[in-house]
Amino acid sequence: MTNGTKNGTNTDTNIRVIVADDQKTVRQGFALLLDKHPGIEVVGEASGGLEAVEMVTELAPDIVLMDIRMPDLSGIEATRRITALLPDVRVLVLTTFDLDEYVYDALRAGASGFLLKDVSSDQLAEAVRTVAVGDAMLAPGVTRKLITEFTRIDSGPRAPEKVRLEELTERETEVLSLIAQGLSNGEIARHLCVAEQTVKTHVGRILVKLGLRDRTQAAVFAYEVGLVRPALR
Repeated sequence: MTNGTKNGTNTDTNIRVIVADDQKTVRQGFALLLDKHPGIEVVGEASGGLEAVEMVTELAPDIVLMDIRMPDLSGIEATRRITALLPDVRVLVLTTFDLDEYVYDALRAGASGFLLKDVSSDQLAEAVRTVAVGDAMLAPGVTRKLITEFTRIDSGPRAPEKVRLEELTERETEVLSLIAQGLSNGEIARHLCVAEQTVKTHVGRILVKLGLRDRTQAAVFAYEVGLVRPALR
């Protein structure tokens, strides 16, 4: 953690990160990995969910790396509180394996994506930068696999969400479906034969109309309302 300047750059322009994990060695490890990358600054380390919420409220970081299993307050509940208090803060969930029902619950609670704890230094930094600019669908194949697995188990489409879906235009609904299938803006543009900027406009309108934070939330929503069906085994 540093103050003032880091690697010759002004920290005011850095992506500010808090690492929350009840294991000290894990926290420090992620902090050391991130501090090696210019443009990223670890501004705090929290040993539990409650401390993470308090620290986020005090420091207002850009990104929180959040462990799911912590003794005082779970990462899921901490994520829910943080995203409710400070909607601009993005949460990346840390987990030891990808098909984890608690990760799915964290995505539903407002997390923007998840990372496996054995992630490399470069992958970690790239994930932080990706989420910081709003491109929240990390590792689309893995994230989509997680969402499809647990929406298959979960209950059927929810009526209130179905009503919200009706607020979208036909083209916006089509774009939402493609987001849920893991396509990037460029891929959606090629699929629909439109400009990428047009897709970006549609995505922005979808998020506003549905009251969603980012693409990950849009993907979860699309599966839960039944717009996209989980693949059959």
